[in-house]
Amino acid sequence: MINIHRLTSHLQELSEIGRTNEGGVNRYSYTNEERLANELVKKYMETADLTVEYDAVGNLIGSLKGKENLPIILLGSHIDSVPNGGKYDGSLGILTAIEVLHSLKEKEIRLNHPVKVIAFKDEEGTRFGFGMIGSRAVAGTLTDEDLNRVDQQGVSIEQAIKEYGLEKYRLQSAKIENVKCYVEVHIEQGKVLENHDAAVGCVTGIAGPLWLQFTLTGLSEHAGATPMDQRQDALVGASLIIAEAEKIASEYPTAVATVGKLSVKPNGVNVIPGEVIWTMDIRDIDDDIRDEVERKITQFAEKTAAARHIHLKVNELQRVAPVPCDEGIQDVVKGSIREIGESVVSLSSGAGHDGMQFKDRFPIAMIFVRSKDGISHNPKEFSSAQDIEKAAIVLFKTVLILDAK
Repeated sequence: MINIHRLTSHLQELSEIGRTNEGGVNRYSYTNEERLANELVKKYMETADLTVEYDAVGNLIGSLKGKENLPIILLGSHIDSVPNGGKYDGSLGILTAIEVLHSLKEKEIRLNHPVKVIAFKDEEGTRFGFGMIGSRAVAGTLTDEDLNRVDQQGVSIEQAIKEYGLEKYRLQSAKIENVKCYVEVHIEQGKVLENHDAAVGCVTGIAGPLWLQFTLTGLSEHAGATPMDQRQDALVGASLIIAEAEKIASEYPTAVATVGKLSVKPNGVNVIPGEVIWTMDIRDIDDDIRDEVERKITQFAEKTAAARHIHLKVNELQRVAPVPCDEGIQDVVKGSIREIGESVVSLSSGAGHDGMQFKDRFPIAMIFVRSKDGISHNPKEFSSAQDIEKAAIVLFKTVLILDAK
């Protein structure tokens, strides 16, 4: 049903583009590494007899005509990475979708619905601190203001699009209408499936990521000449806030709060830190709980800054609402999992995915693949060929059932 050797070969070949010395992947949006990766995926799409194009923001889209003029079934994922990321995150989803359509072609099965397989641009948000650029464009929610965001070199998304050979003025042309549903295969990035000894799982919903940027400004002074009770040390203030954020998030079973990026200035051994900037990623599958965690953290930050006579500024980088997966499609996925002899494990996703951008536009569903030791965003990220094959078969069966409905 699925050519697993072809699929895993494609996965390995793609992982060589942007490969790091540690065996991970560096592949950021609108870079040469990503361009080369897209061209390789384009070749896979064309071999599967898909019609291939790039849209206005650089999404790579492979299209297959259906027998009838029906709504589109969307499949896809992303091929960009976090710094020194793993080879399965995102890439597995896009390559599995292509493999399903390739297998359908070899079996001479023509679908009633048209299908589009999309390698979405910049899901991770690594370069610009702003994720899901491609899926936002497909949803029609990417704005001109969003394109003004810049990377660490001061290059804006708009400029990167232009340098990539694309046209900003065509932005609204990237929106896709008349969609039946969106389905994505992705590694779990956690240990739930492993703990249940399950190869694949059915996702019930996706937690919404809230990204904040905190800036604490104190006073840089001589570390030896300034008494402890006279300091306006921004780093000490930041450390207190970060530690409290961990305590607050731990009060809620499904909430998380993570500081993943931090900058200290002037960053000298004998200088009191005068400015600290850090990001905080807050998530929960419930909007109200996430907002409550955010409120408690910011209130503590304000209290701490005032007590230590340092200035606090909090900027919102992005706020994405949690998204439930369609119950009807979940039933189809569960039935397909049972057909391959696996027990059904339903679980939520703590990680964000492109499908979140389609909330209130059309139904979404996700199929998770077991991650060894729950490791992801790391060169040690791994899913076995046996598990990948099972997920691909589940997607194959799911697409056939959705096409017949």
